[in-house]
Amino acid sequence: MHTPLHRENQQLREQLALLLGQARVNQQIMRRYQEFDLEFISADTFLDLVERIFESLCTSSELDVVTLTLFDPEHEIRGILNDLRIDLSSFPNLVFLEKSQELGWLHTRLQAPLLGRFHEGDYDQCFPPQALTPASIAIVPLHRNRKLIGVLCLGSLDIGRFAADMATDFIEHMGAIIAICLENVINTERLKHIGLTDRLTGVNNRRYIEQRLIEEVDRTRRQGYALTCLYLDIDHFKKINDRAGHHGGDLVLREVAARIKAELRLSDALGRFGGEEFVVLLINAPQADAMVVAERIRASVADTPFILADQSALSVTISIGVATLTAPERALSLEAMGERLISHADGALYQAKEEGRNRVIGAF
Repeated sequence: MHTPLHRENQQLREQLALLLGQARVNQQIMRRYQEFDLEFISADTFLDLVERIFESLCTSSELDVVTLTLFDPEHEIRGILNDLRIDLSSFPNLVFLEKSQELGWLHTRLQAPLLGRFHEGDYDQCFPPQALTPASIAIVPLHRNRKLIGVLCLGSLDIGRFAADMATDFIEHMGAIIAICLENVINTERLKHIGLTDRLTGVNNRRYIEQRLIEEVDRTRRQGYALTCLYLDIDHFKKINDRAGHHGGDLVLREVAARIKAELRLSDALGRFGGEEFVVLLINAPQADAMVVAERIRASVADTPFILADQSALSVTISIGVATLTAPERALSLEAMGERLISHADGALYQAKEEGRNRVIGAF
């Protein structure tokens, strides 16, 4: 027969067991939080973080689909990633929108995570056609400094995985960590971009072109396509500065860079090499095709006057030297082959200057 004291002791032991069990559960939750934080905080590039979001998050959280939508109103993020040659095409579940209103009715509901069943037509922007269609979802807003920077969308084929009455503590924590990590890696990529960008013209700088040249020479040697270099120089630039002043000269440099860039493909590379000189790398472009591109660039500069700050018109011309690499010598280093290509294009540019300027000369 159990005495009252015995029953009280038994109740206390049961309560202690429950408390210990809950403590173990809480410890597991805390460990999961810490592991999650470390997984994403340790990502130091945009690609690394996005890969972890789409792969590690699916695995660790047993999800069937994850998508990420980022708001990029001025196309700045996409421009930086493109200039850094970060290929986003391998991430079909990464979506860029210009503004949150493109999410439709959802953009007014993104103060806190939204959980529930998936309804086709209501979440088209969050789960694009190429994504797996889930049964239940969690739409997680990503905020930084009270600003909505994106939306993380989690999906499961289990209709009961995300229910409207579920606690959202862990999901909100996850969203906060990912928002911080996204801001950090985007700022890191922005700094890289600044280090490889000419501040005056906004195009790439010499350092970028020299790095890219080695990459493309290597690719040419492996894949056998033609790599063509254009060496461009603004004619009589000192006279332009003398007439229009340095502010006018800066305007001409920026506009020349813009006109060159307008004639290029996304795969090509343009950089300011110094002073009034620019270098273009045309990828997979035989010399005959490159000469056509160079002539278009020359005409785009020469045929339309430049309008200065005082609204006066200024005629500007450029000279262009063209050289092509088709069969890289195996005995030479990548750096040596790149320097030779630049040198040949520079020699052709010198010839264009000698023959009267405002012309395109190819090094054959």
